[in-house]
Amino acid sequence: MNVLQAWQFLLVTLARWINRQQNDVIAYIQEENRVLKSKLKGKRIRFTDDERRRLAVKGKVLGRRVLGQFASIVTPDTILAWHRKLIAQKWDYSSKRGPGRPRVAKMIAELTIRLANENPTWGLTKIMGALYNLGHEVSRGTISNILKAHGIDPAPERGKRMPWSTFLKAHWESMSATDFFTVEVWSRHGLLRYYVLFFIKLSNRRVHIAGITRNPHANWIKQIARNVTDPDSGFLLGTRYLVMDRDTIFTAEYREFLGREGINAVRLPPRSPNLNAFAERFVRTIKESCLSRMIFFGEHSLRTAIDEFAKHYHQERNHQGLSNRLIDPAEDVGLDIGPIACRQRLGGILQYYYRQAA
Repeated sequence: MNVLQAWQFLLVTLARWINRQQNDVIAYIQEENRVLKSKLKGKRIRFTDDERRRLAVKGKVLGRRVLGQFASIVTPDTILAWHRKLIAQKWDYSSKRGPGRPRVAKMIAELTIRLANENPTWGLTKIMGALYNLGHEVSRGTISNILKAHGIDPAPERGKRMPWSTFLKAHWESMSATDFFTVEVWSRHGLLRYYVLFFIKLSNRRVHIAGITRNPHANWIKQIARNVTDPDSGFLLGTRYLVMDRDTIFTAEYREFLGREGINAVRLPPRSPNLNAFAERFVRTIKESCLSRMIFFGEHSLRTAIDEFAKHYHQERNHQGLSNRLIDPAEDVGLDIGPIACRQRLGGILQYYYRQAA
């Protein structure tokens, strides 16, 4: 076992231990709440408005079914009712029905909430300074009231845990993933299975079809590694971490070669395809949109279909993970004049509508 494998094993073991510890803590807190509730039987617990808001915001995320399992101080219906009341207060416009201090402008409140959510370690003073830089002079007390009204914890509480989305976005530019998928192709000898190896960059969803073969042997996969790490045109230039599963095709020699090129091979735990979600999603996309809708006769037809889909994927397909935009638009999609045309690929299986230049 080399140093990298040892570190990976240590990280997986540590994650399992932390998860077990968290489950034990949750079980203890649940039992403690049951004991406290039994002691308070017959007595009504009174909550402040801030406590109701915090429970309502956090309870809405869990949903009724999970709340029914964990909520012990109040019922799920009560928490969801508080959430509906919180929404109603947002739109009651009570400030217009009588005298008093005007409420903070909606735009400033939304901006304050955005700054707090996107920067978990920022306190009231830091948010106040950021708002001042944007042309809004708001007091600490006003910022505190806005956060309380929306059930947002103070900075020390928000900053204790970094969301996975924040962690991934901070490292996306240096992360890629790789995987195989198989396709059955008809030949004069019957059905033959072909293996398709691809790489995908997490930051921009660009995909590189690295190779198609019937026999993914060690020398073939090593040559693929040389191609994608080429110092002039390699697809993995700038990549530091390459996510892959534990398929035997990804040999130790292949991983060691990547390591010498400055790319750490991050192997997933066994039977955990959800941890390679971006690669798995691409496999689902290409199969549902193209491969599962065709019958292939010979290797050439398979290569043609995959090549056409790759062009469609990058230039003509909108991606939800990229704000529903194209990866590499071939035309100026901002044109609002000119006739509408349709580009078809693979006999109309793939279609793209655009405006022709006038």
